[in-house]
Amino acid sequence: MKLSAEGLQLIKQQEGFRSRTYLDVAGFPTIGYGHRLIHPGSFPDGISEADAAEILAADVRDAEQAVGRVVGVPLTQGQFDALVDFCFNLGAGRLAKSTLLKVLNDGRYADAAEQLLRWDQAGGQECPALKARRLAELVLWNRASQSAAA
Repeated sequence: MKLSAEGLQLIKQQEGFRSRTYLDVAGFPTIGYGHRLIHPGSFPDGISEADAAEILAADVRDAEQAVGRVVGVPLTQGQFDALVDFCFNLGAGRLAKSTLLKVLNDGRYADAAEQLLRWDQAGGQECPALKARRLAELVLWNRASQSAAA
């Protein structure tokens, strides 16, 4: 399964484009469309939007593959998109170890959707931007779509 155009738009909207390195809400150096910089990666002269889009495509592929590896039940496109955004934002490790994934893989789709909303904190504090992002993921999750899960 691949991220839909709507899912990609959510990531772009939530991340925004920044041509210069900045610290994300958790304090990690980031650039472009939410690409976390890992040493020795750096962009001292900034990044173009076209280059950021290429990096985003690679980051999305990684998130898609991570979701595909850990989810063992059928998903609608909206559920897949929501999980790819979640994974892109928080990382594959957090998804893999989450109660969200456990209840999803138990076939408890409604409970999994509720679990999305629990991931709205940064530094132990509720973060309005993360709360809004989780709500946007929930909208995708609940979008009417064909699937064996429906």
